[in-house]
Amino acid sequence: MTTYTAVGKPITRQEGPDKVSGNFQYAADVNLPGMIWGKVLRSPYPHDKILKIDISRASQLPGVHAIITGEDTKGMRVGRLIRDVPLLAEDRVRFVGEKVAAVAAIDADTAEEAIGLIEVEYEPLPAIFDPVDAIAPGSPLVHEGSPSFQAGSSSVEPQGNILDLSTWSNGDLDQGFKDSDFIFEHTFTTTWVHQGYMEPYACVVNINNEGRIEVWANNKVPFTLRRQISDAMNISEEQIVVHPCGIGGDFGGKSPAMNVPLAYMLSKKAGYPVKMVMSYIEELMAGNPRHPSVVTIKTGVKKDGTFVARHSKVIFNGGAYSGFRGRAGLAGSRDAAGGQYHIPNFQIDSYMVYTNNVPCGSYRAPGQPQVVFAVESHTDMIAQELGINPYELRLRNVVRDGQVCATGARYNNIRGEETLRAVAEASKWSDPKAGSYTGKGMSLSQRPQGQSIYSAKVEMDENGKTTLHLLVPETGTGSHTVGRQMVAEDLGIPVEEVTAIQMNTDGGAYDSGAGSGSSVGGTNAALGAAQGVRRKLTLMAAEFYGWPEETIQFQRGRVFVEGDPENGVSLQELASRTVNAIGETISADVSTTAEEPDVTCFSAQVAAVEVDPETGNVKLKKFVTAHDVGTIHNPITHQGQIDGAVVQGFGYALMEELLADEGQISTLSMGDVKSPTIEDIPKLETILVESQGGNGPYGSKAIGEQPLPPVAPAIANAVFDAIGVRIVDLPITSEKVLKALRNKSVSYTHLTLPTNREV
Repeated sequence: MTTYTAVGKPITRQEGPDKVSGNFQYAADVNLPGMIWGKVLRSPYPHDKILKIDISRASQLPGVHAIITGEDTKGMRVGRLIRDVPLLAEDRVRFVGEKVAAVAAIDADTAEEAIGLIEVEYEPLPAIFDPVDAIAPGSPLVHEGSPSFQAGSSSVEPQGNILDLSTWSNGDLDQGFKDSDFIFEHTFTTTWVHQGYMEPYACVVNINNEGRIEVWANNKVPFTLRRQISDAMNISEEQIVVHPCGIGGDFGGKSPAMNVPLAYMLSKKAGYPVKMVMSYIEELMAGNPRHPSVVTIKTGVKKDGTFVARHSKVIFNGGAYSGFRGRAGLAGSRDAAGGQYHIPNFQIDSYMVYTNNVPCGSYRAPGQPQVVFAVESHTDMIAQELGINPYELRLRNVVRDGQVCATGARYNNIRGEETLRAVAEASKWSDPKAGSYTGKGMSLSQRPQGQSIYSAKVEMDENGKTTLHLLVPETGTGSHTVGRQMVAEDLGIPVEEVTAIQMNTDGGAYDSGAGSGSSVGGTNAALGAAQGVRRKLTLMAAEFYGWPEETIQFQRGRVFVEGDPENGVSLQELASRTVNAIGETISADVSTTAEEPDVTCFSAQVAAVEVDPETGNVKLKKFVTAHDVGTIHNPITHQGQIDGAVVQGFGYALMEELLADEGQISTLSMGDVKSPTIEDIPKLETILVESQGGNGPYGSKAIGEQPLPPVAPAIANAVFDAIGVRIVDLPITSEKVLKALRNKSVSYTHLTLPTNREV
């Protein structure tokens, strides 16, 4: 492997000292002169007509500066892609927690008191909560009539409660099932899960003396947020500037507009800056959790376990609105349904369905944890029925170089088999079980590299001081530090001499923001900008010193002709001469493209568990995770992403859920949600299957999302190995385990034979 001076080094984060000292500024820390507080009244009902809203008592409360209702925001809609979310409910509410009115007052307590004085009269309407029931003919409609919602430059027209039905296919499915010796079919379910970030949504909005709208928000997609405000209010984007703030945890959740448009409306009416901070009750009741799902996998196989055909049907419960997502559906379900295997005949039908539940949004690897849980549980169930070791079944079918994935995608430098073998060896898969009620489970997943548009600027002054200007927000992943490493490596200077600065939306070209692909696209932008500065310096060095351009090197803060470092000059000297010559700082801007690369990543995992037959408690004893990775930019942030994703997977598998009854979320504190604690985390072992086949700088690959999807099925398969009963719905709680143990005779396998086969 190539040796670098900055890349691959465990560099601590630039913002670390401010975070641990409490000096880091989050959106809730922003205070402006004259600032007042905004609060929201939310619906207690899942689907009701609004007959009357009386704000008279609230408006008379001393300290109240503004009250708005749906009458004030009629026709205004927001959404990351699909604009179907009203700022405030107009004639009806569609889920428990929908915004009905908003108040701005002198302080938070007064605003809260005013909210309690607003009287609303409702009339019940039929509601629908189950996504399978919602797509049935004659079901109550979440959005009445024949709605059409704006989605970028086009529009989306739901068919009943079906917002989106995406079908991907490859090969001849019918023929594939006819050619199979056996056909297995299983159904799996998952529930709502909140992202669990430490910092709730917060924003401050001010209309300055020039009439510009200034926004401070813990939002990871500032340009998208600016566009949402512009679209909803019919205001030009140039009139709006978004100042990204520190983000205290994201995991995909900090992307909707949330309260920002309301804060603007309140600020406009009151004439003061307005701050709005959501409580955890609001977050859990009306946030944008991971989509629940119902997933049915039907696979045709040969007697030797070779996969021949697969049909996947995925139904996502989208909740009442879709504007919290960046897509109509969840494209990740396609790759999750079979992208890790070679299945010549494949089809997936992925539904996104409106229901009268909390609207769902993005959560780390959107669409994949749900479907990988189903696929990899299904894989083990096939192995059991055929009497094949689950590891051998996966080895037999894993996609290899030169083969096409089940989805029809073709990738280069496929490392699935190597990753699978690595986890089997590290976990001692072939060793016998540790004892009664113990078990091991395996899983495998694949996630293609994401890509969006990212922008960066590198600037060097006459003293050689180097600044990296970034538009992508730092969400806690260490992306800004890795960007500094890219600049330092290319310019041959210490990382400590590069400062990263977060720009606002006035600072450069469009940037997609933090999300899938930002660890690749964002670093490519940083590297590209550094290369632009180096090219300018190279041209000037050739002019000043008469050196051939192609021989000029940048190393250890010096610039010299290759092979003759002693006779070079300091980078500071060259920078000084260059700035004096051109009359300005040396700078370069780069904006990447949004092309999807032909690169994918594999993750294979093995869980070891022990189950208490008296309580049903599942104890994780060990967890081994292997990853197909490229060049690692920063071992600290890289391992942090793996460990964090794996622990989130523990919660998803065993304990975390938002409980709902008739659309009403009852788990309204993080204590009720039951995220993993240190006692729930076993020994973690990470195996890195390294190569330089990535599309990021120096052959890097993304790592933030791929460790999460395989966690739950590895644990589910281990639980089956321990107790001999399959749990097909997440989370695998103690109650479900005890019930399964009491009903051991229950079979979850639906086995059929092709019509052309004899028993």
